[in-house]
This record gives sequence, C-alpha cells and structure tokens, in this order.
Amino acid sequence: MWISGHVGRNRRTGSTATQFVLLAASLLLVMATGCKPVGPDYKRPEAQAPALYKEIGASAVTAPPPNPAGGGWHPADPSDGMLRGNWWEIYHDPQLNRLEDRVASNNPNLRQAFETYLAARDATNVIRANFYPFLSGNASITRGRVSSHRPQGSGAPTSATGDFVIGGQASWEPDLWGRVRRQVEAARDNAQADAAVMAAVDLSLHAELAADYFALRGVDAQAKLLTASVGDLEHQLDLTQQRFSGGVVTAVDVEQAHTQLETVRAALVDLGVARAQYEHAIGTIANYNLPDFSIPPSPLDLPLPNVPTGVPSQLLERRPDIAAAERRTAAANAQIGVAVSAFYPTISLGAAGGFESANPGTWLQGPSSLWSLGAQAAQLLFDAGQRRSFTSEAKHNYEAQVAGYRNTVLLAFEDVEDQLSGLRILEQEAGVEQRAVEAAQRSFDLSNQRYKGGVASYLEVLTAESTLIQNQRTAIDLETRRFLSSVGLIRSLGGGWDATKLP
Repeated sequence: MWISGHVGRNRRTGSTATQFVLLAASLLLVMATGCKPVGPDYKRPEAQAPALYKEIGASAVTAPPPNPAGGGWHPADPSDGMLRGNWWEIYHDPQLNRLEDRVASNNPNLRQAFETYLAARDATNVIRANFYPFLSGNASITRGRVSSHRPQGSGAPTSATGDFVIGGQASWEPDLWGRVRRQVEAARDNAQADAAVMAAVDLSLHAELAADYFALRGVDAQAKLLTASVGDLEHQLDLTQQRFSGGVVTAVDVEQAHTQLETVRAALVDLGVARAQYEHAIGTIANYNLPDFSIPPSPLDLPLPNVPTGVPSQLLERRPDIAAAERRTAAANAQIGVAVSAFYPTISLGAAGGFESANPGTWLQGPSSLWSLGAQAAQLLFDAGQRRSFTSEAKHNYEAQVAGYRNTVLLAFEDVEDQLSGLRILEQEAGVEQRAVEAAQRSFDLSNQRYKGGVASYLEVLTAESTLIQNQRTAIDLETRRFLSSVGLIRSLGGGWDATKLP
C-alpha cells in the first residue's frame, strides 16, 4: 500500500504557494547533495597473504630479500621487483615478440571482452543520468470546428477555432537516500570488474600463445635430435650391411639395424602431428589466416630467463581475477544500499510551462504564458515483507561474493606455489637427466667399440643407442616443460598487470 501527497501551484493562484515550492525544491537540492547514502559503506574484505612464498628455490626465479628481523622495512612500491609491460620480451625471442604483438589488436576473444567492458561502462552512464532532471518539450498546432448538431448543441452555426501550444516539462527525483548513488557505485564496480576480466583474458591469451610457441620449439628440438639419429642409424645400417657382406655378422644384425632406423623415422614423422596442432593454435590466437601461416623450424635453444616474483602481498593487486572478484564484492555491497533505500519515501518534483493561444498573432505574448510547479511524496506502507526479503537477498549475495573473493585469493596463491614448485623440481630433474644422458652416451660409445671389436652383439649396441635417444628426448622434454612453467609462473603472478590500471 502506498500513500502519497502532492503540493502544486499554477499561474492563477498567487505567489505564496510558488515561493513555498521553490523553497522546498531548494531544500531538497541541498539534502540530495549532502545526505549520506543509506546502506553500508564498502570495506575491502580481509585476505591473508603469507610473508614469503614456500616454493622459492629455482635458479630461474628471483625472489625479493626477506625483511630484517623485527620488520625494519618493507617494499615502498607495489611494482618493485615485478614484471612490467610486455612480459614476453624477457625471453629475447623476436619471433615470439611479433606473434604476441598481434594479440591485442587482432584476437576476437579479447575484442569480445573489450566490448563487454564498454557496454558495462555505458550502463554506468545510463544510471548516472538519474542524478539530473529530465526535460522534454512539445509543440502543437490544431484548427477545427465542432458540429452544430452535436449533443446539447445550440443548432447555431459554429466557427472554426485554433489552438497553438508550445511548452516544456521537467521532472526530477532527488537522490535523498542515495539509491542512485548506490546504483552508480554498483554499476561502476561491475564495469571495473569487466575491465579486470578483459585484462585476465588478455593475460591468458598471451600466456597461451607463449606456451604453445615454446612447446612447438620443443617439438622442433625433438625433431632435430631424431633427424640426427636417423643419419647415424643410416650410417650404422650401411656399416652392418658391409659387415654382413664380409661374413662378419648375420642377417639378424642387419634387420635389427633396419628396425631401429625405421622406428626412429616413425617417431620423427609422428612429431609432425603435435607441431601442426601447436602451429594452428598459435595462428588462431594471433588471428592469422591459417592456410597462409607457418612458423619455420626453430629448436628450443634459449636460456631460461629469471622471473621476479615480488612479495606475496603484491599478488592481491597483480592478479586481474582477484581484482575482478573484489570489484564484484564492492558491487554487491552497493546493492545492499539500493535495497535499503526502498524503505524510504520517494519525492519527486515537476514543472511545466509554455504558451497557448487561439491565434498565431498572440501565441508568444505574455498573456498566453502558462506554467505549473508541483512536488509529490510517496511511501510504501505494506508489501508483505518484499523489501525486507530484497535486503536480505542483497546481504547474502554480498557474503557470497566475499567468500568467492577469498577463495579466488587462495587459488591464486596455490597457482603461484604450483608454478614455483614446478620450476624448482623440473630444474632438479633436468640436472639428474643430464647426467643420465652423459652416462647413456658413454655406454653407447663403449658398446659401439665393443661391437666393432667383435666382442659384443649388435643387440647391445641397439639397446644402448635406444636408451641414449630416449634419455636425450626426455632431457628436451624437461627443458620444454621448464619454459612452460616459466610462462605459467608469469601468468600466475599477473603478467605485470596491477589494479591501478582499472579505469
């Protein structure tokens, strides 16, 4: 049930009511600009950050020095010791740089996220317009004559009359309780969340392209190894055939050599499947025409760069997904104020004015002027608990967003620790594997010498060579995985982005 009241004044009833309405409008304007919005003011939810990352230890990771005992100092700038700008440039790969530079201007996923942000920004401006009065104007010209034989007419001939009107109307609902201000807060926070989502999409696309690129170069390194192995096996097959012709070895040795050669050739051909898929993925992210796009073979022979991690507390400002969750939380808090404002009366002001005359010659003269002013207040008295339920719903939505924000923070730290541990463990594994490669190489060399000296079978050579190739491929795979973990660490740290970039 609503109750409402109205006070107004037209031009024919003196000036007292007019002065009252103007005074009331002035008071409402002062109140609208000075009243505190109802509902709770936003405070960022607390999220605990560890003092140090647990898994620091890889040589490819640069961690900040620990604070002195007693906390004598702390980093003054959140951007100290962090990646900045085009993070992929730390790999010093011109081909990767060219591919990455195309993402921002050519990727349709990023374009979609950008347009979503622009739509949210426009939605904020739509709501912000409610701060101001709405004005409209009208004009009409009519000419007509009524029937002499109309009901209750005199029967006498009637003459044509005209009506010339021009006027305007204004209406305004002062934001006394902050409903519009809270709506603008929510819309602005949602727009910033969409901007953070756009940054997350941008980071994800750049990281995915870099990961696919290094995986492709790892495949090329495998192909280089297998190509060299095919050459060696072809030479060994020729040597074995010569020894068979001389009666030194049997046909079994020849077939074993041939089998080993074809096995490695098959593995080399199989690499083409993975390489083609990585190349297609890179071309799609960079928005190339795939039939015309190709990447020349380039084995992975880059040094692994150091990645600065910064202190863990900086992660709260560096991850766009954390920023998006925090902005959604702020928007949910503002919605509580919107719900609470429904408990307060709505007050609206209206005004209209213009000129009206039966003759064009007197249309815009002073006696033809007309105007009216009015104010109205309305209060809902009974709604069967609807407003209370709306407010409770808004509070629960806020608590849900708070929990989601804290969960996003926890997952972010888990992501960083996973990447750090991956780099550390892969570095250790790569060192062990390199020793295995060296041992396998010595074993193969000794077996080859023994075979040429006639004291070992060719099966021993094949076994040693197969072990060597497998260990060499494993070493390449580990190096590739280290690059992928490096890219993953950069992505998990936010890629040089920070919350100050939110519009």
